[in-house]
Amino acid sequence: MMDRAILLYLSAILAGFALTKVNLAGTPVESLGSFFSLIGVLSVLVFSVVLIVKSALALFNR
Repeated sequence: MMDRAILLYLSAILAGFALTKVNLAGTPVESLGSFFSLIGVLSVLVFSVVLIVKSALALFNR
């Protein structure tokens, strides 16, 4: 059975990609576009590193 935390990390990576691609043109929060892109990139990087570390730990514990 797949670990639920892994699915949570994968969904966080997907949400990070969505934040980097969000189109805010013509909305009241248009000025925050670069902030949302930064948060998206950081979340993708952080949760990708977490997945790599967890998979390496699982690989070497066997």
